Amino acid sequence: MAHSSPTPPSSSVLPIAVIGGGITGLAAAWKLTQLGHRVRLFEASPRLGGVIRSERTPEGWLIESGPNSFQENSRETADLLTQLGLASEILPTSPAAKKRFLVRRSRLHAAPMSPPGLLTTPIFTPLGKLRLLRDLFTRSFDRETDLSLATVIREHFGREFLDYAFNPFVSGVYAGDPEKLSARYSFPSLWVAEQTHGSLIRGLIAQSRDRRRRGHPKTRLLSFRDGLQTLPDTLARSLPPGSTSLSTRVETLTPPFALGAPWRVTFRHILPASVSEFPSTSVASSSDLVTENFSAVILALPAHSLAKLVFTTNDHRALTDRPLASLAEVVHPPVSSLFLGFRREQIAHPLDGFGALVPALEKRKLLGALFSSSLFPNRAPEGHVALTALAGGTRQPEIARLSTDRLLAEILPDLRQLLGITGDPIFLRHNFWPQAIPQYDLGHERFLAAMETCEHTYARLYIGGQTRNGISVPACLEAGLALADRAIR
Repeated sequence: MAHSSPTPPSSSVLPIAVIGGGITGLAAAWKLTQLGHRVRLFEASPRLGGVIRSERTPEGWLIESGPNSFQENSRETADLLTQLGLASEILPTSPAAKKRFLVRRSRLHAAPMSPPGLLTTPIFTPLGKLRLLRDLFTRSFDRETDLSLATVIREHFGREFLDYAFNPFVSGVYAGDPEKLSARYSFPSLWVAEQTHGSLIRGLIAQSRDRRRRGHPKTRLLSFRDGLQTLPDTLARSLPPGSTSLSTRVETLTPPFALGAPWRVTFRHILPASVSEFPSTSVASSSDLVTENFSAVILALPAHSLAKLVFTTNDHRALTDRPLASLAEVVHPPVSSLFLGFRREQIAHPLDGFGALVPALEKRKLLGALFSSSLFPNRAPEGHVALTALAGGTRQPEIARLSTDRLLAEILPDLRQLLGITGDPIFLRHNFWPQAIPQYDLGHERFLAAMETCEHTYARLYIGGQTRNGISVPACLEAGLALADRAIR
């Protein structure tokens, strides 16, 4: 295979390589260009945005294939949306979506959102409610090592709260198992709350007050008029022409061999030429290997892609190294989502909330369902409603892998019983994610250590994203901004 002639190794004028075109890579590339640096963004798939995908059909359904919303919970995220000119496109959640429903004994109950609600909710028994309040008087726990989320929640709130509130909540966030997830890394705010206050309730309240004192905006749940994909699309359109290569697989990385030497990135275009809607992107038809020089490299890739990266010596000898190979062991359970459209009269439930989550003890095939058309306006045609049903995860991974017809047959009975649905959906879209969400399980620190060691081994290499910095959209956005800052320092 032919190699292009490398550009001169003058780091001061070379661009920065950003590998990975999800929301982290896009945010890093955007920040770098805003600060006057040249960037080359590489993405192996034919589109940007990673798991964020929105589609509006001619009939008027708006389908979110990945995340359905995100929390604006920091000044960095709020400022970014303003700088991107998206203020007029923002949609806060509808007032009708304030309730969150939990299932107990095959019935939906609104989760308590206030102390009076906690006293009256049928979700918890009187003894369970007293056990919750006992946390307020907890002073300290002497933690020498990390523990599972389930262990920490049981110690503070008791088994009933774990089983009927936290278990379904974790399924909704991670599609994971609180018995396996790390308390320290999967929900760091809980870990810090315990370390600083003993009581989780008092610690979280103190964190909220501290955020307000430091000028952080009040947390709100958002999307955009045309769906969440508006965010990566806007970032992509802001990049300079020709700075992004789609359907381009990075084959090897060659670290600097001397002080001031460049990084060398060798890549291959893996699809025929095509037309992109973004002027910043290009897809070449050549299948030859191409090598280019860069002043620094940012890796904004999922764990399984990081694990495959090959680092070579300067003369491209056959001897190769995969310093991040251990990240292949990060668990990513499969998840399927079914976007289901119904006529309004087909569903008896008022759908007056965000959605419903199902505890594992309820023994159902459904992880939960979002009331998509209640969350934001214009998600369904007039006179219709939309649900997004989720299945699989670590709880029942085999269900996520079913065909569309079989998956619908498995979960529709649960939806009929819980929501009072009659008839079949008049619209359906199945999205399957074979490796959906990285699990921050016990022992996650070894993966963090592998990434830190790799950065220390190779100068001007920066790693971030979902496996390292958090799984939420804001966490990935802020990881990208931070990577850009580190690269130019």
